[in-house]
Amino acid sequence: MTNTARRDRVTPKSITTLHYQVAMPIPESHLFEVVLRVTQWQFPVLDLKMPVWTPGSYLVREYAKQVQDFTAQSSNTHQILPSRKLGKNHWQIETEATENITICYRVFANELSVRTNHLDATHGYFNGAALFFFVPAWEKQPLRVTIVPPQPDWNITTSLPAVPGEKNTFEAEDFDTLVDSPFEIGRQEIHSFEVFGKSHQLVVWGKGNINAHRIIQDTTKIIQVEANLYGNLPYDRYLFLLHLSASGFGGLEHKNSCSLNYPRLGFRKKEKYNRFMQLVAHEFFHLWNVKRIRPKALESFDYERENYTTSLWFSEGTTSYYDLLIPLWAGIYDVKAFLELLSKEITRFLTIPGRKVQPLSESSFDAWIKLYRRDANSDNSQISYYLKGEMVSLLLDLFIRNRHKNQRSLDDVMRQMWQRFGEEEIGFTPEQLKVVIETVADVDLSDFFHRYIDRADELPFDEYLEPFGLHLKPIVDDETIPYLGLRVVANNNKAMVQFVEANSPASLVGIDPGDELLAIDGLRVTAEQFRDRLQDYQAGDMIEVALFHQEELQTHRIQLAEPQPTRYQVVKSKSITREQKELLIGWLRTRL
Repeated sequence: MTNTARRDRVTPKSITTLHYQVAMPIPESHLFEVVLRVTQWQFPVLDLKMPVWTPGSYLVREYAKQVQDFTAQSSNTHQILPSRKLGKNHWQIETEATENITICYRVFANELSVRTNHLDATHGYFNGAALFFFVPAWEKQPLRVTIVPPQPDWNITTSLPAVPGEKNTFEAEDFDTLVDSPFEIGRQEIHSFEVFGKSHQLVVWGKGNINAHRIIQDTTKIIQVEANLYGNLPYDRYLFLLHLSASGFGGLEHKNSCSLNYPRLGFRKKEKYNRFMQLVAHEFFHLWNVKRIRPKALESFDYERENYTTSLWFSEGTTSYYDLLIPLWAGIYDVKAFLELLSKEITRFLTIPGRKVQPLSESSFDAWIKLYRRDANSDNSQISYYLKGEMVSLLLDLFIRNRHKNQRSLDDVMRQMWQRFGEEEIGFTPEQLKVVIETVADVDLSDFFHRYIDRADELPFDEYLEPFGLHLKPIVDDETIPYLGLRVVANNNKAMVQFVEANSPASLVGIDPGDELLAIDGLRVTAEQFRDRLQDYQAGDMIEVALFHQEELQTHRIQLAEPQPTRYQVVKSKSITREQKELLIGWLRTRL
């Protein structure tokens, strides 16, 4: 009888059980010891596969590279079962003679990020995709996980429900839920609070200068604003898992929790604290937009390969737009701070040449090969779907608000997307997303989508800001510095070219990233002196630049160009009309 035929005759949920045990007997070794017990297995072979990526982080990370010491044996006789690797993340075990199998392996965990695993003497943290195998065709099978802490006083925090009567044991309804439920194990601080009758916890690992009471107060405001936007909180309990690290930054969304990584001393200064609250607003917004409102390509996850979609600009970029607005609406920062933050985002966008090269839909589609794999030419050839998606969402929101006098907005788009797709977790197509936005805007947006999403046309910020009494002011911080198109950094006392802007004076003579800058007009120049030296010249002047290019001495004559804007500022118009002021107040939800 073939393996396929035997599977057809078996109802997996009624027979086979999968139970993981995760231990960490020597946490200093950074090794999780994992045991998977499979009972009542009915087939001659058992295939196990490790995910290559985790939802929310669109890069193939090859989690199997951290697996070691893999063995399989009969649970009854303890006889070793033959096994072999069939692929980079695929193990196969011969199970003809046994129905109860015990698989043991260890996973090295010493990367502290929100998408990997970390184990040391102070705690253990893991993501399901980076620790657990799945059994092909059994992904919908319920699983149990038992944690064996190294010390009796280590707490276990996860959004998974505990199994009554079984110590340190938790149940996931399927593999997707297991992947979506990270674990924090250790002596973490746990702060409980309620919002709208729902239970929440702020779970903090690491030392830092946080004020937990203040964070909980402001997080409560964010929860309230976002819940009011969508009309509900789609969970019974939610966890904020916060890791205080030396210099890390990031977040990863889950259905009933989020993982946050932030610099341990980054909470006292107002600007850094505001950035943290933006991170909280961003990841919490994802529990609707991404975890439940998600592109069709991500409706069902394929953990073995890339899952392509052109809609990440909406999933991530629109969320980035709201993480600017929500702390303002929550009263965490004021209009001045908001406009400064918006100005910084627009500056980042307008100073990346790649915005004119890569369309937004392509940026979304190519996330797997570009966003997290940057090189020296990335700024010339690509644009982040986070950043441009944020900018496009800004324009769409302003357009809808202006057209409907603040009676409609991007908020209505989010609510319709929630009602049509999110509540029942039905994936949306790019065409369906466009229809929802057009329905709210009450106008055909084909030209907008064609120019700003499917092509790389320059975004007309002033056209959309003007009805709100705002405009974009380009600023040249130092008009005495002509434009060369080089970014130079110090490296081992050498002035190294880090970036060369496409079509700049420097690029036209063939200067490359990695070249070592030696002299300007015969005089040695350091990275620290570079900008000051350019002040001795004016646009139109010819300079002689000496450098090492792949260890070969080269000299180039370059004509300097006019100084370029270094930043952009969103400012109020000098004479703002009553109508503009009303639109602005309606958008920002606060008095000016």
